Amino acid sequence: MLEDIQKKLEKALDPNFIQLRDDSGKHAGHAGWREGELTHLHIVVASKKFEGLSKVKRHQHIYKLLAEEIEAGLHAVSMKVYSAEEILEFKSK
Repeated sequence: MLEDIQKKLEKALDPNFIQLRDDSGKHAGHAGWREGELTHLHIVVASKKFEGLSKVKRHQHIYKLLAEEIEAGLHAVSMKVYSAEEILEFKSK
């Protein structure tokens, strides 16, 4: 599922940077966790498509893209979302 999500995000966002991490194991025994399944996901992504959007709108866009996965059992998504310009500034520090 992780590879499918990455492909979906890459296709929709044409990112300058993307990193996905399965954090499900960190939540063993907690709400939403199911053994052997992707239930908790962390995303870091930078895209030109986020230019001019607030952090809330960026997050909403990601949640909309992942609606099918959330419906199928992805319980929690944490994310850091940047515009392409912001990630360049971040990398130069």
